[in-house]
Amino acid sequence: MAYRLRDALLNVRKQTFKSASFFVILIFMALEVLYRKYRPDSFESVLGQESIVKSLSNSLKSGRISHAYLFSGSRGTGKTSMARIVARALGCSDNDLHEMDAASNRGIDDVRALREAVRARPFDSTHSVYIIDEAHMLTKDAFNALLKTLEEPPSHVVFILATTEVEKLPETVVSRCEVHTFKKPTLEILKKMIFNVAQSENIEFEAQSIELIALVGDGSFRDTHAALQKVLSGTPSSGSKKISNEYVESILGAPKRALVNEYLEAIVFRNAQKGISAVRKASQENLDMKMFLDLVLRKFRAALLIRIDPEERGFIKQAFSEEDFLFLEKIALDMKNTLSSKTLLSLLDAYQKVSRFHIPELALELLLINIIAEEKQ
Repeated sequence: MAYRLRDALLNVRKQTFKSASFFVILIFMALEVLYRKYRPDSFESVLGQESIVKSLSNSLKSGRISHAYLFSGSRGTGKTSMARIVARALGCSDNDLHEMDAASNRGIDDVRALREAVRARPFDSTHSVYIIDEAHMLTKDAFNALLKTLEEPPSHVVFILATTEVEKLPETVVSRCEVHTFKKPTLEILKKMIFNVAQSENIEFEAQSIELIALVGDGSFRDTHAALQKVLSGTPSSGSKKISNEYVESILGAPKRALVNEYLEAIVFRNAQKGISAVRKASQENLDMKMFLDLVLRKFRAALLIRIDPEERGFIKQAFSEEDFLFLEKIALDMKNTLSSKTLLSLLDAYQKVSRFHIPELALELLLINIIAEEKQ
C-alpha cells in the first residue's frame, strides 16, 4: 500500500502538467529555458545566499542533518533550487526525491497520502527527500495532519518546505523546522548572473543593458532569466552576438535612454516643459513609469557622486555607456547648484509612491513641478 501511494506521489507533477493546456506548457517551457539551464546545481554555484550556503553545507558535511527545513523568501530567490541541492548533497537520487506543489495538492487527503508514502524505504538512496513547495497553501486540516509526521518522521526522511509567505504558516509547523530566510538578490548579483549567462551564450551586452535587464528582474533570479530569455529569443542563433542597448530597450518595453536623459536635464535645468514632454512621450509608448523613475534616480545619484567624490568616477564609468557617462559628467560639472541631496530625496520619495498613483505619469509630473516650485521659494 505504501509503495503504491509513494508511486502516486511521484506522479503528482506529471498529472498536474497533463491537466494544463499544451499551449500553456509550451509558453512556460520557452520562458523557463534559461532558468532551467542555468539554475544552480551545487552550493558553489548559488549566488547571494552566502550565509545559508555556509550553514547548510557545513551541517551536511558534519552529518548534522535536520529532519525538516523551512526555506522562506520572495519568489525567484532560489528556494526550490537550494532544496534540490540539499537533496543531492544527501545522496538522494531522482527516484527518492519527491516534489509536491501545495498550491495544487493542498488538502488533507494529499497529506494523508504523503504520510503513508514516507513509511516506505528509499529505492536506492540513504534518504528520501520530500519538497513541499508553496507550503503556506496547505489547508488548516492538512497542516494538522502533517504535524506529527513533520515532528517525528522516519529516520530516512527529510522534509524541505518552501514558502513565499512564512507568516501564513502555523507556528507549530515553523517551530518544527530549521528555518532559513532567503534574501532578494541585489542588483549587482543579478548583473553578475546576467554577465555569466551572456558569456556562456556568446552574447555581448552594453553595461547599461545588463543593468536594465536586472532592473526588469526586480529582485528575482527567475524573472531576470525570463527577461534575458526574451531579449535573446530574437537574436541570431550562431556566432558572436553583440546586442545594442536600443534593442534591449525595445524588446523589454523599457524607457529609452534619450527620454530618461531629457527628464533628468529637465530636473537639473528646472525646465518643466521639457520634463513633461519626456513623460508624455514615455506614456505614449506605454513605458513603465516606475522603471523610468528608477533610471532617472540612478543617473541623478551617479551625477551627484561624480560631483562630490571624484574617486567614484571609475566605478560609474563602468556602469554606463561612454555617451551616458559624458552626459552625467557634464551635468555634474556644470550644474553644481541644482545637483543636491534634497532633490535626490524628492526622487526617492516619488519612486516609493509612484505605484499608488492611478495615473503613474502624474507622479513624475508632480515631482518636477514641486522641485521647480521649491527652487522659486
